[in-house]
Amino acid sequence: MIKKLQKTYSLSEKGAKDFIKGVIFCTLQNISFMLPVGLLYMLISDLMEGTISNDRISFYIIGCTACVIFICVITWFQYNSTYLSTYKESGVRRITLAEKLRKIPLSFFGKKDLADLTSTIMADCSYLETVFSHYLSSLYGSAISTILIVLGLFASDWRMALAALWVLPISFTIILLSSKVQEGLNQKAMNAKMACADGIQECIETVRDLKANNAEYDYLTGLNKKIKAVEKRAIISEFGTAVFVGSASLILKLGIATVALVGSTLLINGTLDVLTFFMFLLVVSRLYDPLQASLQNLAAIISTRTNVARMNEILDHSVQKGCSKLDNQGYDIKFEHVRFSYNNNETVLNDVSFTANQGEVTALVGPSGGGKTTVSRLAARFWDADSGKITIGGMDVSKIEPETLLSLYSIVFQDVTLFNNTIMENIRIGRKDATDEEVISAAKLANCDEFAELLPDKWNSRIGENGCQLSGGERQRISIARAFLKDAPIILLDEATASLDVENETLIQESLSRLIQNKTVLIIAHRMRTVAGADKIIVLSEGTVAQQGSPNILMEQGGIYQNMVNIQSKTQAWKLEQ
Repeated sequence: MIKKLQKTYSLSEKGAKDFIKGVIFCTLQNISFMLPVGLLYMLISDLMEGTISNDRISFYIIGCTACVIFICVITWFQYNSTYLSTYKESGVRRITLAEKLRKIPLSFFGKKDLADLTSTIMADCSYLETVFSHYLSSLYGSAISTILIVLGLFASDWRMALAALWVLPISFTIILLSSKVQEGLNQKAMNAKMACADGIQECIETVRDLKANNAEYDYLTGLNKKIKAVEKRAIISEFGTAVFVGSASLILKLGIATVALVGSTLLINGTLDVLTFFMFLLVVSRLYDPLQASLQNLAAIISTRTNVARMNEILDHSVQKGCSKLDNQGYDIKFEHVRFSYNNNETVLNDVSFTANQGEVTALVGPSGGGKTTVSRLAARFWDADSGKITIGGMDVSKIEPETLLSLYSIVFQDVTLFNNTIMENIRIGRKDATDEEVISAAKLANCDEFAELLPDKWNSRIGENGCQLSGGERQRISIARAFLKDAPIILLDEATASLDVENETLIQESLSRLIQNKTVLIIAHRMRTVAGADKIIVLSEGTVAQQGSPNILMEQGGIYQNMVNIQSKTQAWKLEQ
């Protein structure tokens, strides 16, 4: 049962156990509310028989006090087992999702956008938090307590019990039969929300480009349509729920009428006593309140299937596993007949073979879309190859745990990511236990001191969200400083000097030459002057190795590399005609 609850409602093991406790206490709470009805029944019976004595009065006083105490105690336990436990479970669920995202291959993120994942962790978790604290436990509790009360009613008078309970199967059948319709409506509403969230995020991220191209009005017009679509889908979804829940609730209320009608008939015929008739009226009036709430809760619970499915998509996704112990002999990176595709019908690399030797700089060049960045990502096991083999010092990277493998790499990405913190702390990400002196030394290797020393707080200056207060070149130098600080045996540079001017690019290359001694360096670059001093160049074109060798050999061979050098030489000589 625990495993099934975990899968059905995306719960942790403790969350599933707390959920069962919540159901038990909700059941006891509903039953406890029937205890005053029992006391009232006994009091009326005594009054009708005229047998009220001091002892009986004391009994009712003690009974009422005991009912109040029992209800308070059960309510306290019910609150702790539903509300407080649910809030803790919500935190566990978010952490579990975040931990799973940390272990999922990066190929998963290529199919998802930031707004969707953020919505899953925040909005979906919040919605399930509400469902579990307010709806789900009370639904199961109402169902169980109703069954127990129904058994008692049948034991008292089966005719009146049927008159009271015939509405229940019809009402719940209406809700259950509506589940498919409601799931479809909820999925469409969710799709509209995601489209709107994507549009808002894209608007914020591209506001500069929209303003520069006078495209604000057209974009906001499209965004307004997405917002209207969310409103429309929400109204349709609520209306669809209301139709079924309203119909079921209306039928449920008919139970009171049938109890009164059947009871009156039986009373007139002399086959039912007044006290039993009165007791059924009391019980039925109390019985239908939690049931009506349960009908509404059931509709809300049906809608959670969409949210749970989105979470389970993350939680059930396969993760990259491997050994946590490195057994490489050196740091040569070797690709052997590697094939890779992001999608089944889209081959990015096909039969790629080459070796990046330790102590050498190996450059990956070629036309855009040729697979250069993909090669570097496969080397660091951000993805796993479809076929072939990638080794580091003879060690198969596909058999090594990703975080362990990444301890061998210092990586500078093409798209720099910085945090809203100080320059010092942004560089320290390269090695969290580094001293201030070590951080500054690495920063100077990347020429960060040129701009850091000019800031008001120098190295402790905050740089804004994603380094918005710095230029593109300054942001890139911080990223390069991280790689220097980590000082790993393998260095991956993906267009690391793309945002640097010629002077700073030369300085960085000089720093790199000091850093790469006895290390494996893999550089991705489009500018030929960046790779002119490389020991080996791998030319990738349409996912295959078109050429490989030293720059001089490739120039003598002609082909793609020579053509790229010639084109860029002509480009550098280009000037405006006056």
